[in-house]
Parts: sequence; structure tokens; C-alpha cells
Amino acid sequence: MSKVIIVTGAANSIGRSTCRKLAQAGHTVYVSMRDTDDHDKHSVEQAGMHGMQLRTIALDVSSEASVNAAIDAIVAENNRLDVIVHNARQVVYGPAEAFTPDQLAELYDTNVLSAQRLNRAALPQLRKQGQGLLIWISSSSARGGSVPFLGAYASSKAALDALALGYAGELARWGVETTIVVPSALGPGHYIRSGRPLDTVRAEEYAEGPTADVSEIALSALAQLPVKDRTPQDVATAVADVVDLPFGQRPLRVHFGPDDDGAAAVDAVADSVRAELLRRIGLEDILKPAFIG
Repeated sequence: MSKVIIVTGAANSIGRSTCRKLAQAGHTVYVSMRDTDDHDKHSVEQAGMHGMQLRTIALDVSSEASVNAAIDAIVAENNRLDVIVHNARQVVYGPAEAFTPDQLAELYDTNVLSAQRLNRAALPQLRKQGQGLLIWISSSSARGGSVPFLGAYASSKAALDALALGYAGELARWGVETTIVVPSALGPGHYIRSGRPLDTVRAEEYAEGPTADVSEIALSALAQLPVKDRTPQDVATAVADVVDLPFGQRPLRVHFGPDDDGAAAVDAVADSVRAELLRRIGLEDILKPAFIG
């Protein structure tokens, strides 16, 4: 069945691939853009000419008013909203101390608070429907072995992961499902193209002090890992596959890419512990979404 889907972070590589893959599968996909005059709008319009239901919508994830207006418009146009893909993200790399508090606040605003704004705008409709799906694009850095100079970014993804788990339990009885998609975070190219600390003086102290060789050693070693990172298209395929699964059969997590940082192993244990705790306190039913007919 065709679904109405909103994807945030549609301008990044994963977002673009995900929007196109979902539209190719026959879904109506709203491509969120801060500015709908953006050059990416042309490619969306071209896709529409080829029969894919890709629609641009103005949505600034940093603005509660913008998010509310976008969701209201989608619901008004379709009388429903089925899937939210939380993909808005900012990647940063560098010594944690060298990131200013304002930088960290901006990072958390994009990587965590944007999801909260969208959920608050959209969940009343999903709960009213008695069915829906939240897909959270996380990172293995949230649970895997800690790589030096990735602490700021990893902490934001860990916060997103914790928020997703909280929502999973709280929404299960409303018929709203949760899937956390966890791409492998390793691969030096990912970090080389990322944001850097604004406090260059602190950053230079790390670059010239006893930690001078840490980044070079880490990035060089990561480049030698035997299996290359999965491509953005693989993330898109994973998301599309989850969307197309029947209600009640969607997994809590989807890991892919080599588990070089151990995230899949850690998540398996952590999710098992979570399930056992919920059973012990009498809330086993929220491990699976309730069907509300």
C-alpha cells in the first residue's frame, strides 16, 4: 500500500537517495527543504515528470513554526501521514574541548531537537490514525567503540538513539512503530568532509601536543579496514525495505556495514537488557506495537 512519507535532511546524500528510493517504490514522498527555491527542487520536479510522487515542502527543522506548518500542509493534502524519516544531521570532527558550547548546541539542535520538533507536530496525527512508523537514521558511533575526536558527533547520535528508544515504548500501544537504522560510522572520508571546531587555538593545542598523531593514526587505520563503507543507496534500500514490511514485522534496529566498532554487538546486548527489564516490570506488551483497528 502506498504511504505518505516525510524525509528530513533530504539535501544530504542519504536523504536524496532515500527520497528517490521510496518514490520509486510507489510512495508519496515529501522532500523537506529549508528553501524550496533550492537547486534540488529541479531534480524533484524532474522525478515528478517521470511518474514518481516526489513533492517538495518548505521545512526548516530548526523552526517549530516551520515544522508545524509543513506537517499541517501534508495532512491537509492527504488526510494522513504514515511515515517519518528522521535523517537531518550534522557531522563534526575534532577535539571535544575545541567545540564551543554554541557549536555543541547547534549540533544537538540539528541532530536531536529537530526530531523532537517533528514528532510533536506529526504524532498527534499518527496516534489519531492508530498506525504509523518512525524511522531514525542513527550511527554506529552512538554505541560502538569510541574513535578519538568523534565525541561531539557520537554524543548527539547517542542522544538520538536514547530518544528513539523512549518513543518506541511510549508509542507502541498507539500502533506507532519504531525502527532505528544504524549505518556503520567508520570510514575516514566521512570525517574529513565534516565540520570542525571553532576554537582553533584549543584545536591547535591538541594538534601540537601529545595527541598530535592521534588523528593521523586513527584516520590512516580506518582507511585500511578491509570492507568499504556502505553507500547512501544501501541506507535508502534499508529504509524502503522497512517501510514495505507488514505492520508488526518491522525490526527495532537495522544494522549494516562491517561491525568494526562493535556497535551491532553492543546494541544486541542493550536491546536484550531493555526487553528483559520491560518484562520484569510488567510492560512486555510495549515491545511490539498494538494493532488498532
